[in-house]
Formats: sequence, structure tokens, C-alpha cells
Amino acid sequence: MGSATGRGTSGGWRVLVVESNASDADSLVRGLRRHSHEVDHVRTGCAALDLYEQADLVLLDLELPDLDGLDVCRSIRRGSDVPVIAVTARSSELDRVLGLQAGADDYLVKPYGFRELMARIEAVMRRAGRQRTESSAIEHGPLRIDPRTRQVRVNGVSVEMTRKEFDLLHLLASHPGAVISRQQVMRQVWGGTWSRRTVDTHVSSLRNKLGERDWIVTVRGVGFQFAPE
Repeated sequence: MGSATGRGTSGGWRVLVVESNASDADSLVRGLRRHSHEVDHVRTGCAALDLYEQADLVLLDLELPDLDGLDVCRSIRRGSDVPVIAVTARSSELDRVLGLQAGADDYLVKPYGFRELMARIEAVMRRAGRQRTESSAIEHGPLRIDPRTRQVRVNGVSVEMTRKEFDLLHLLASHPGAVISRQQVMRQVWGGTWSRRTVDTHVSSLRNKLGERDWIVTVRGVGFQFAPE
């Protein structure tokens, strides 16, 4: 597996490329990095299922050496709303229908033009309500949140975050002192699917990972407030 954190100053998304063909993968990864996206590349379905939660977008080849790409897509969709674009040589109408039914947000047939791929990525991410991440780091005392690398540090020590935990923390820390409603949290982090338990579970996990400081305050009946020391 190869990975990089080469975001440009304009910011980008973290893209998981699931592609078993070395030549196709190399071309795709290089192109995405030129457009300031952070890229992780894996060659198998099992590896994709281990990493998709850390991604903002998954580009999924359906011809994989270990698992059928459709099964991988279904598994991702059961566990997450992360956008998935199937990028494959399977070109029949039935293949397209099966891909979309498996949960893919779009379906692109090889060979394709890179400009078309970028246009489809922009459209899928726009429909999903995901904006490019602002590139400047957020610092509050010992806490540092870097959206370019999606790294969180407390007193210089790296704190591991899932994709949703990072997105939630970044949202709250971007508006210190403001009360962010549960509805806004769900809309911006989860795309609008309402689940009080989901939000509370992620807030609790963030508090545990950040330590004993009361960074995140629950405002009863409303939502949450990031309260830096």
C-alpha cells in the first residue's frame, strides 16, 4: 500500500483508490495528487474495507484479486455514507445497474478521460454536501488540528481519529464558543441522516481521545459547543 499527504495550499479531499492494476493505479494516484488531493492506494478489497472510514471519497475498481468489487461496495455502504465511484472495465448496462444498486454514487467505465473523472468527483462530492477542506491549521492551546493532513495533536502527541471523528472535531473547533445544533452536526458531518445516538457516541469518543479537558460542552436541548481553555 502507498499513501501520501501531499495536499496543496488550496486544500483537497482524502481519496482512497482501490485498484489492482499497477499502471492504472499509478496514473490515477499521480493525477489526483497533482490536483492537491491526499491519496491512499490499496490493491485488494480487504485492504479497502480496513481503510475506507478514513477517506472522504472511494474510487473503487470492481475487478479485485480477493473480493468482488460489488461486495466491497455493499459492505462500505452498510457501514458508511462515504461517496463511492466505481471505476471499472465492466461496461454493460447491467453492470452499471448492479454497481449503482450496490451503493455506488457514480459509475465510470475504463478507459476514461481524467478531466471527466475530476468532473464526476466534483459532482458527487457536491451532491454529498462535502466541501473542500480549508487548509489552515486550527490551534487552541495544546490542541492542533491540521486539515491538510487530517492530523490531530495534543501537546505535540498525535491522536488517532476516524474520518467522522475528525470531521466532527474540525466542525466544532472551527467555531469556538458557538453552539452548533445537533441538526447542523448531522447535516455537515453525516449528510443529514438523523441519529442522536450516533452523534453522542462520536462526541463521547472524542472526549476520551482528547483527554480530560472539557473541549466539547453539551448544551442541553440544543447541541454542542467547542470551549477552548
